[in-house]
Amino acid sequence: MLKAKNIFFDFDGVIKDSVEVKKSAFIELFQSFETNILNKIEKHHISNSGMSRYEKIPIYLEWAGKENTESEIENYAEKFSLLVKERVISSNWVDGVESFIKSKTNGQLFFILTATPQDEIEEILDKIKIRHLFDEVIGSPMKKIDAIKIILSSYYIAPSNSVMIGDSKVDFDAALYNSVPFILRRTSINKNLQNSLNCKMIDNFN
Repeated sequence: MLKAKNIFFDFDGVIKDSVEVKKSAFIELFQSFETNILNKIEKHHISNSGMSRYEKIPIYLEWAGKENTESEIENYAEKFSLLVKERVISSNWVDGVESFIKSKTNGQLFFILTATPQDEIEEILDKIKIRHLFDEVIGSPMKKIDAIKIILSSYYIAPSNSVMIGDSKVDFDAALYNSVPFILRRTSINKNLQNSLNCKMIDNFN
């Protein structure tokens, strides 16, 4: 990481330890659903932590046999945002990451790529006072696979001089597609990835 000229960071699970926070928010959001549906939602969220809520909510509504219109999806998305935003802001930092991103040197470029909606991630970064440390922040609806491609092109970046740090299969696939080396941040909920991916891994930034 210290040698990489350009670093792409996921947010939840890499900068803030907030994947569990979002899992709890999804369960609360759909608390009126049957227990078997809630169990499926929990399992799906954990296995797809890099997926946008706008992709997850239609799936969960369909599982419950609920109306799956654009307005209903937006309604649930707004409720989810209200539930989760302050919880993410107050969640714990991943060990060592705050000092790591504040000590970038030698003209490094830092980027955040996240499934969190654009306006929401910008507000969160402003609240935790790290927005200015990143050269660009890209949130939903843009997919990470496209975000990396666009940044590599617009900043004239060589993939070999870069690295993507993430905690999900979505992060890994986005990096792989763009030929960017990948580092998995090991967590208690991505053990399947730890066993299946062939890449460098870290527990924290210390």
